Amino acid sequence: MRFMVLVKTSEANGDYEVGPTEEDFAAMGRYNEELVKAGVMLDGNGLMPSSEGALVKFTDGEPTVIDGPFAEAKEVVGGYWIFEVKSREEAIEWVKRVPYDPNVESAIEIRQVYGPDDFGEAMTDEVRERQERMAEKITEQHG
Repeated sequence: MRFMVLVKTSEANGDYEVGPTEEDFAAMGRYNEELVKAGVMLDGNGLMPSSEGALVKFTDGEPTVIDGPFAEAKEVVGGYWIFEVKSREEAIEWVKRVPYDPNVESAIEIRQVYGPDDFGEAMTDEVRERQERMAEKITEQHG
C-alpha cells in the first residue's frame, strides 16, 4: 500500500519562510535514512513556500491562475513523503517517529494512494495497460 504523507507547515515557521536549522537537517536526514533502509520511503522532499507557488482554479471549465501565498500557514503543505507499507497503521507508526521540536505544534496528514483495483469496472484493461506504459516511461526517464 502506498501512502502520501503531507507535512503541514506550522505557525512557528510560517509557510517555511524560516528555514530548518543544521540540527533539524541532521535529525531529518537520520530519519530518512531509516525509512530508506527499511524500504519504506519511495520519495520525499520539502516544498518551497506557497508564496513561490501558484494555484490554478477552474470555474465553468476555465482556468484562473492565482499567485501565492495561500491560506493560513497551518493549512499549507511544506513537504511530503511517499511510503510503501503494509498498512495504514504501519504508516502511522513511521510518522510518529518523525523528529520534531517538542515546543512547536506540528501536523502531518496521511493519505492512501489509489491503486488500479480501487476503481472497479471503470479501470478497464485498456486503461490499466495505458497506465502501466506511462509508469514504465516515467521510470525510464527519471530512473
